[in-house]
Formats: sequence, C-alpha cells, structure tokens
Amino acid sequence: MPKFTIDQTDLRILQALQADAGLSNVALAQSVGLSPSPCLRRVRALEASGVIRGRAAIIDAAAVGLPVSVFLQVTLERQTEANLEAFEAAVTNAPEVMECYLMTGDADYLLRVVAPDLDAFHRFLMDRLTNLPGVANIKSSFALKQVKYGYSLPIDV
Repeated sequence: MPKFTIDQTDLRILQALQADAGLSNVALAQSVGLSPSPCLRRVRALEASGVIRGRAAIIDAAAVGLPVSVFLQVTLERQTEANLEAFEAAVTNAPEVMECYLMTGDADYLLRVVAPDLDAFHRFLMDRLTNLPGVANIKSSFALKQVKYGYSLPIDV
C-alpha cells in the first residue's frame, strides 16, 4: 500500500480537528480555507488512510469515578511471538488499560491503568493481570498528580 502524502492543507485540517473534533464540516472548511466538499473529501481520505484514527471527547477520569491512575511495568517470562500476542490481546480487551506500549529496557510493556479505588486496582492486578500466561513480573507506580495530559500532536503548519 502506498504511503499517504500529507500536504499543508491536510496539516491545517488535522490541527483544527485536534483543537475541536466536534467542528462541523462547514466550520472546518472555513477555518482551513476550503469549500465544504473538498474539505470533507480530505477528512474522509485522512480517516481511510488511518491518519485520523478516531474522534473522541477528552473526559476527566476523576470526574467519572476513576481517580486512581497507575503505571505498570510488565515483564514476560519469554518474549516469544505467542506470548507477546497473547498478552497484547488480553490487555487490548481490558477496559481498565488505557494505554499499552511494547518497550525496550528492563520491562517488556508499560501500561497505564485507571481504577475507581485501590481495591478495584488490586482486583484487576490479582484477578486479571497476574493470571495471564507468561507474565513474570509486574512493578506498579501510582500517579500522585497529573501535571500534563496531551492529546494534540505538535503539528507545524
């Protein structure tokens, strides 16, 4: 599949949608200097190519009863393809896991998990994560305060 080429107009569209994903197509088109039809075609092409992976509301976790945020370093017994795939499938299906990265360094994975309280986190850890085949070690670090949470990429236009 050929690489999708992004031009300056696409970058302006992406920048505007990062600032407000709820913009109407007409408002978006006006903000980037296009008429609505070509703007919509570009947005659909950006979505079809995977550049735009989705649109979502940014919700305050504490406001909806999920004030506990924990970063987990997970080490597997062996980094076989089967172990990696099984672990990734399991965490992909765990709603508590907000982010998961395959890492270099001491741990194999870095996860960010949210929970309503310490008991719920403990249940997730003991009932779900430690029971996954191939998990050898888990280290937890609790976030005391969220200093910055970014969701907009630094797109230069």
